Amino acid sequence: MSEQVTHSKIKKVPTKLEQVVESFIFRSRWLLAPFFIGLLVAVVLLLLKFFKYLYSMALNTFTASNQELLVGILTLVDTALLAGLLLIIIFSGYENFVSKLNIDNHEDRPVWMGKVGFSGLKMKLISAIVAISAVELLKVFISSNNHSTDELLWKVLIHVTFVVSGVLFALTDYINSKTMNH
Repeated sequence: MSEQVTHSKIKKVPTKLEQVVESFIFRSRWLLAPFFIGLLVAVVLLLLKFFKYLYSMALNTFTASNQELLVGILTLVDTALLAGLLLIIIFSGYENFVSKLNIDNHEDRPVWMGKVGFSGLKMKLISAIVAISAVELLKVFISSNNHSTDELLWKVLIHVTFVVSGVLFALTDYINSKTMNH
């Protein structure tokens, strides 16, 4: 047994080839940065679409029915939720896979930033997807006379699938956290 203890305390010196390969692999994380920049561009595109839709709604406010106005507002909410989801993915993904954001203790720094691991990111993602799906479903129900019964049924089933997936993700994370702590 003392041989095992002594052996485990000996630090293996990596070969030059290992150092080069490991350094290359470590630096390859920067290949993900363009993805996050691309998602940031997508947020800008969503912002443009948001303002275009808001402008269109403003022009039609007095001629639109309450139902049309409500669907328009829900569309804006949906766009804002999607933009928020993208920002969560950008911040968390960048910090988890590329590099820490060096913004020190900026007063506007979100509380969750730097603390959301991969598991937390999955939960935020599925929660946002369920919220977006719920808004979409509400929009469909508001204008249900424009949809067939089959369409309504499929939209409800898809939403329920998202909800069940979210619950299963949460249950899996809960079970995983309990087994990792023991």
